[in-house]
Formats: sequence, C-alpha cells, structure tokens
Amino acid sequence: MDRIKDAQVIRLIEQIGDHYRTNISNRFLRPVLLQLQVDKSTWDQIEVLTEKMEMYRYQGFHLDELYRQIAACARLVEVARNKSNIRNKMNSIPIGADKTLRDMAVSNFASNLQVFADLLNELYEILTDMDKQAAGNKPPVYSQITELYNIGRLLEGN
Repeated sequence: MDRIKDAQVIRLIEQIGDHYRTNISNRFLRPVLLQLQVDKSTWDQIEVLTEKMEMYRYQGFHLDELYRQIAACARLVEVARNKSNIRNKMNSIPIGADKTLRDMAVSNFASNLQVFADLLNELYEILTDMDKQAAGNKPPVYSQITELYNIGRLLEGN
C-alpha cells in the first residue's frame, strides 16, 4: 500500500493530536504522565502521532508506522487506566493561580482518556478496512504486527 493521504484519516489524526495535547498531555497533566512506566520509544511514537502531523500531511503516512503509533498510544491508555495512584499524583500538582483549570483537567482525565481511546479505535478500524481492501489475497499489514494483537482490549479497557 502506498502512503496514506486519505482526508478522513488526516482529519482524524489531527483530532487525536488536538485532543491529546489539550486534554491528556496538557501543562497540568504532563508532569504526572511522564512519571508513568512508559518507555522512551513508546513516548516517541506517541509524539509522532500527536504532535508531528505537519511532517506527514502532504507526503502521506506509512501504514505500518501508523499502526505502531496507535499501539503506542494504546499502551499509554492502558498504563494510565491501570495506575491506581495517578489521581493522587494529579491532585498533588501545584495549584498556582490556575486551580480551577487544574481541577477540571484532573476531574475530566478519565473521560478524556476514554475519548482518546475511542478516537484511536476509530482510526484503527478505518485503517484496517483500508488495509484489507488494499491487501487483496495477501495478508493485510495489521495481521503481521504483533503489537496489534490485543489493541482492542487495550483501547476498550477489557
């Protein structure tokens, strides 16, 4: 499959990046997120998907790279959901002058994390449909990437 330049995919990736920067990794929550047990390569993949959109907008996306970026984001979702003391760490964020904004970021984190997961799942489903159509009689790309075997469970929280 050539590079993906589909307008729907690009809009969805932009939406994922905007949501991530605004609601998941904002100035209040980023210090706590960085304390999670997530390796550097996972953070790098997340950054490419959520913050480096301009690099790919016109040249297109490689399908296998997009799948790996989705898998990295799904690992973050799983770790953030399963970290029992993340809320306590978030409540210990210095208040400063923006107490209301911090409190909103903390109280809405779980629902914003779910929106992030839902957007990632939507992107994954669109890509797998495109992948299956392009593969024809050959195995689709996603079936060859081990990180994707449990992607649904990670994103749905099961």
